[in-house]
Amino acid sequence: MSFENLLLNYGKLIKHMEENSYSKHYILLLKTEINWLGKNGCLADSYETACAIREKQTNSSEMRRRYRLEYGILKRFDVDGIYPDYRRKEPLVKYGAYHHLNPEYKDVVDRYKDAASVRGLKPNTVKGNASAGACFLRSMQERGLCSLSEIDECAAMSFFTDGSGNAALSNGYKKQVSEVFQENLGKYREDAKRILAYLPCIRPRRKTIPYLQPEENESLHTVFSDGCPDSLSLRNKAIAALLFFTGLRPCDIASLTMDAIDWEADEIRIVQNKTDVPLVLPLTAVIGNAIYDYIRSERPENSDSHIFLGVNRPHDPISPGALWHIASKIYDAAGIRCEDGDRRGTHLFRYNAATTFVGNGIPRPVASAVLGHEDPSSLDHYTSADIRHLRECALSIEKFPVIEGVFDI
Repeated sequence: MSFENLLLNYGKLIKHMEENSYSKHYILLLKTEINWLGKNGCLADSYETACAIREKQTNSSEMRRRYRLEYGILKRFDVDGIYPDYRRKEPLVKYGAYHHLNPEYKDVVDRYKDAASVRGLKPNTVKGNASAGACFLRSMQERGLCSLSEIDECAAMSFFTDGSGNAALSNGYKKQVSEVFQENLGKYREDAKRILAYLPCIRPRRKTIPYLQPEENESLHTVFSDGCPDSLSLRNKAIAALLFFTGLRPCDIASLTMDAIDWEADEIRIVQNKTDVPLVLPLTAVIGNAIYDYIRSERPENSDSHIFLGVNRPHDPISPGALWHIASKIYDAAGIRCEDGDRRGTHLFRYNAATTFVGNGIPRPVASAVLGHEDPSSLDHYTSADIRHLRECALSIEKFPVIEGVFDI
């Protein structure tokens, strides 16, 4: 492939990006790849090949991600005459099992998504089930089974088990795959029923619930003090307060709007994204002040009613996925969970809120209501990390003989 058209006209692309306030650093990165194509274009027969060559030259996953985005911009501009905009961030090579499926398997996943959406399942639920189903079908495809009619029990079982026949995937993952084949898949219905019968029974595993230690809680409290590190923006400080004191889900924080805050009644009123159930939370001074400071001093001017906006133009509302990165910055600001392998997700805050409520003697129905649960028994999953009250259930071993020296330090 010749990149001559790009090399002759890239000035228009750069001018467009400068006029639309793309950062100098981002433009420089794009120019670097254009220069690379000018010198090394003979090594590649397509943008995909060029991107693959560049990806092999780095060990950084972030750089590989950047290459996919940048070469996507260059190809759309060169081939289709499409200029980039802030909202369109499509990588050149799309990752995920679905994009590697053959037409029949793609049709199966598409039929599931259409039927599940009509049935009213949440978009995230549909997405998760479809992803699991696509992974299962890709595994079958890689075994040379390119049609549902070719999938046998041995192949289906092998996806969920290891070489010794033990379960290699969770019961939850199996349920997601099952959801796909339980749906009305039209002409694939009979094969889907047969494959569904092949899926193994997997014993549910009880998770070890990670929880914040008392000293970690103390460190997080510094985030809300006047001496909060400058590295944490006002937006992220407000989000930290919501995560820590309310245990709100990331999707609910991302979708918070101005009219959800009742400043007169000191309340936060939302309809939960996951359950569609209304929820009213107290707007405490710490949370209210943090949100007010962000809106007054840092929030970009924007007519959008969402409270929390992106830092970069065009300042769209943040996505639920962005909360994970924000949570990492919160942990960094507090100086906790900085070792490799430490869990740093947003759900830690929700676990912490639940155990704090129960540990402080708040009645279970009240704690469950504050967390937005429809079923109070949902709190059971969280209280298994309530170490303070679990210690009260410990049995004494004083009547059991213990070999001398066992407890010597």
